[in-house]
Amino acid sequence: MQRLAPQHLHALSVDVGRPAYDRTALQAGIVHLGIGAFVRGHLAAVNEDAIEATGDMRFGIVGVSLRSADTRDALKPQAGLYALALRDATPDGHARELVRVIGNLLRVMVAPEHPEAVVERIAHEHTRIVSLTITEKGYCHDPASRVLLFEHPDIAHDLANAGRPRSAIGLLVRGLECRRLQGRGPLTSMSLDNLASNGDLLCGLVLEFAARVNADLAGWIASGCTFPNSMVDRIVPRTTAHDIDTLSNRLGLVDAWPVVAEPALEWAVEDRFAADRPRWDMGGAQFVESARAFERVKLRVVNASHSALAYLAASAGVRTVDRAMAIPFMRSYLQRMVDEEIAPVMGPVRGVDLGAFSARTLQRFDNPALAHQTHQIAMDGSQKVPQRLLDSIRERLAQSLPVPMLALAVAGWLRYLEGVDERGQKYEVNDPLAAAMAQHQTQAEGSGGLVSRALDAPHRRVLAALSFTPVFGNLAQSQAFVEAVHLQASSLRNIGVLGTLAAVCGAGTETR
Repeated sequence: MQRLAPQHLHALSVDVGRPAYDRTALQAGIVHLGIGAFVRGHLAAVNEDAIEATGDMRFGIVGVSLRSADTRDALKPQAGLYALALRDATPDGHARELVRVIGNLLRVMVAPEHPEAVVERIAHEHTRIVSLTITEKGYCHDPASRVLLFEHPDIAHDLANAGRPRSAIGLLVRGLECRRLQGRGPLTSMSLDNLASNGDLLCGLVLEFAARVNADLAGWIASGCTFPNSMVDRIVPRTTAHDIDTLSNRLGLVDAWPVVAEPALEWAVEDRFAADRPRWDMGGAQFVESARAFERVKLRVVNASHSALAYLAASAGVRTVDRAMAIPFMRSYLQRMVDEEIAPVMGPVRGVDLGAFSARTLQRFDNPALAHQTHQIAMDGSQKVPQRLLDSIRERLAQSLPVPMLALAVAGWLRYLEGVDERGQKYEVNDPLAAAMAQHQTQAEGSGGLVSRALDAPHRRVLAALSFTPVFGNLAQSQAFVEAVHLQASSLRNIGVLGTLAAVCGAGTETR
């Protein structure tokens, strides 16, 4: 078969959608840092709808890979074109798929190869928006305090090497510095990562870095640039070799790097832009005054449930989310965690029925067409646990409320960090703080360490983990929290994941 490319679009299968506009007329108004599968299945898909609905050609996307050249190498021969396949199942269980080719990704740059070119692209006169999906760890910050880690190797490098930044924060600040020096106007920097108040966080980190560069630069950024908060939601699994083969056959053209996603999509973004913006509302986004309520629901319901499921299922040796949902009592546990422990401390959310929202979330997890890997969700837990689980725990503890379900999710993460499942299969723990946390636990449990020798070994192990302040802050000072996690960790160790789920759910009848 021929390769997917602009000159071959006419050869696409008739049931595959394709760009309905002149791609050669697109300007690159958006620079996106972290051009992974998620943004190609979310932002770019919404942007495609906006372009087709309005004919506004000012907002093509230039993607930037911060590490690997893989995406660039796959998409360059395709001039940025790729297929997006939305997959789910009919009520009777039959798989279905809707495929379209996305056209508004104009090119992909690789920052480590030419960081100065990325800085210039951010400073370009056509650029109006810099968006980011760099995962939680990409912000080089302390998850508990939300401050920039100036000792982080990438941040230290970028402060010392102005011309060759390698972190997203460094690239963004140097790009803004270049804009200012060239007399160009401020722009919008928009985080699309799953972080509480992600725009406010990004703003704070950028200003911290900029202040070390030049106080006037920090003032210019603060006075003119905007950092809207946003909530994004769509399940986008990692593309597999099987996806590439099956989608190429569906297209009738070879696509080296397609994207697979669920049909459901949400995006609430604060309408605070320094310059013009696309009509993303034409593609399903909502422009809102404040995204705080939306992000709280997303982080504490969708993401908290996803993480709890992933840690427990992966520890049990279950590899995909849909199969994890078939574990006895998993559904009841997740529903109870939200209904009994998370929702009561969130309070009412205008326009959202939390019970119904939680039920819809679990239905999305049932989707058998995605084969979403539990280990993919479980990675980088040190960056995810604080906002997905610990904020709800803190609010419940402040009201002297119990946390057994949330404590099980935390205990599940600690169990996952052991790197071997209940079937004896080893796996790699992918987490930027895993080594530091393990070292802290060893020191805390050791002779003269922080943990009392009067406690039994399992209790000491849990207390040592919970005293790791970059993740847990001061939560180890709460005896109720420590005891709750210790109880669930002991249960996981003694009767396993299935037994523990049955125990916390009362071993009643599982409902679906």
